[in-house]
Amino acid sequence: MIHIISYIKKLFIYFFQAIFGVEKEYTTGSINKAIFMLSIPMIVEMSFESLFAVIDIFFVSQVSVNAVATVGLTESVMMIIYSIAIGLSMATTAIVARRVGEKNIQRASDAAFQSILIGVSFAAVLGTIGFFFAEDILRLMGGEEDLIAEGSWYTKIMFAGNVSILLLFLINAIFRGAGDANMAMAALIISNVLNIILDPLLIFGIGPFPEMGVAGAAIATTIGRSVGVLFQFFILFFGGSIIRLTIKNVVIRVKTVVEILRIAFGGVFQFLVESLSWMFLIRIISIFGASALAGYTVAFRIIVFTILPSWGMSNAAATLVGQNLGAGKPERAEASVWKTALYNMVFLGLVSIVFYLYADFFVGIFTEDPEVVRYAVLGLKVICLGYIFFAYGMVISQSFNGAGDTMTPLIINIVCFWVIQIPMAYFLSVYTNLEVLGTLATIAICHSIHAIISVVIFRRGKWKSTAV
Repeated sequence: MIHIISYIKKLFIYFFQAIFGVEKEYTTGSINKAIFMLSIPMIVEMSFESLFAVIDIFFVSQVSVNAVATVGLTESVMMIIYSIAIGLSMATTAIVARRVGEKNIQRASDAAFQSILIGVSFAAVLGTIGFFFAEDILRLMGGEEDLIAEGSWYTKIMFAGNVSILLLFLINAIFRGAGDANMAMAALIISNVLNIILDPLLIFGIGPFPEMGVAGAAIATTIGRSVGVLFQFFILFFGGSIIRLTIKNVVIRVKTVVEILRIAFGGVFQFLVESLSWMFLIRIISIFGASALAGYTVAFRIIVFTILPSWGMSNAAATLVGQNLGAGKPERAEASVWKTALYNMVFLGLVSIVFYLYADFFVGIFTEDPEVVRYAVLGLKVICLGYIFFAYGMVISQSFNGAGDTMTPLIINIVCFWVIQIPMAYFLSVYTNLEVLGTLATIAICHSIHAIISVVIFRRGKWKSTAV
């Protein structure tokens, strides 16, 4: 009993150390402790990143149906921006982590500035296009004229402020690569708190604020993210992070820019490949009616909440791989990956048992429609059967990215999610009597195949020699 109390006390101490960023060295000492210290703030960061859309939809849904549709249509187009942001983030984390592992903080800071420069350049181009062609974008996405009249300013503002999205992703990637995961977490907390406060004030015109409707949500989100970015810059320029930007770093380094873009290419398309495959699956399920589509949507939303901690652990593995390869310790990098994957498997394994046994309870939180409940419960039970494999696939994919090898997971994604998953889902759903179950089973099967292929390739060890 005394040992258990002592162990729990140690966990609490480590938890608070992780939140406040006490630990900075991840290439020596206990691997288990390194995983814990990096995972905790990254899990919190991922959770807060998902809150932006949830909070906006919550308040906007009280304005009008058109307002909600505007947010949905705009977000679907802005997947391009998110894809670029995620791809650049993968490259940034890989390069910064490698330089930090080499103890070359000057070059890590140089790479950090180049990433910021690239992000601002992309944001300027995308923001200009999105602002001036907002109405055409909404019309192209199927928006009616009354929706465009009501919601075009939401789209204009979101695109004009997309620099805050790119920089929030990129600078947090710098922090993660340096091992300063708590700084990335703090930036997201600040951004979300401001968004939660400003959303109702600007949307409904509370107090001295004008009533701006759905456009108010865009302004609130942009302000929240922008203040988060200002916090990030303050840390980068005035201390608090391992990475410190000075006037010496403010130089365009073409070789570093090319390297970031090379690695980012695979990262961008990884995200696009998987996102587009999900869109195809939704299209297949929609064949079987609105209840099937709604049930799938509910099941997917529930699943996303459990994926966030896993994504945090996967990002921790990526940082550990990058830093340990930089420190010339490939075996420690590999050991970090296997341990992180094991912990992720245990976590998702327990979640899958809970979901399978209590699927009705979790689905009941979101809907009471009998048909929707039936499909959602089926989705939750079937998809979670692939969780154990999914745990390994997620960690190992991010580990490839952390090593700077973004092409290998891209190729695996294309094979598993386009070559195998989409045709299999269509065949099993349309040409057999499985219907929706055919698509759901395909998701579990293909994520399992994805994990197996990833493990086989990872064990070959070629990623250890990736030059960054």
